[in-house]
Amino acid sequence: MKKLFALAALAALTMGPAVAAQAADVTFAVGSTDESTMVYRLGTQFDFSSRWLESSTGHLGGYWDAGYTFWEGDETASNHSLSFSPVLVYEFAGDSVRPYIEAGIGVAFFSSTELEGSKLGSSFQFEDRLGVGLRFADQELGLRALHYSNAGLKAPNNGIEAYTLHYRMSF
Repeated sequence: MKKLFALAALAALTMGPAVAAQAADVTFAVGSTDESTMVYRLGTQFDFSSRWLESSTGHLGGYWDAGYTFWEGDETASNHSLSFSPVLVYEFAGDSVRPYIEAGIGVAFFSSTELEGSKLGSSFQFEDRLGVGLRFADQELGLRALHYSNAGLKAPNNGIEAYTLHYRMSF
């Protein structure tokens, strides 16, 4: 656990100056894994400052996402993770409501290599995500599928999936 928080502190110090000028968004998510373990996530996002492929249909953009996730289990199966991901987002044009799709691949660090009786192989995991949702005013509501795996770097590599409903607000 100490390694996990040391890595989080290092990431915050490294990212701090780069994102200090940008406003942060905050995301709250709740969901469950494919094994019915409850998942609670708190994250912060910093939008990319660029847009690509702008047209009357929409545009491609993205954000940096850093998050803390609590994986609720019995007293031997609960886990904590910190994650960091760049996420690409295609936001469709709209006046008051703008649908979007997103995808990203990042990294995560778990406090334990066991979750739901599955062995993750290592605390280091890759985080893959796919999501859809709606943006309106300075808010967002969406669904996300997350997959964690160490990509075969260390056996066993059982991996885990989580499916969440999230709410994001801008400050």
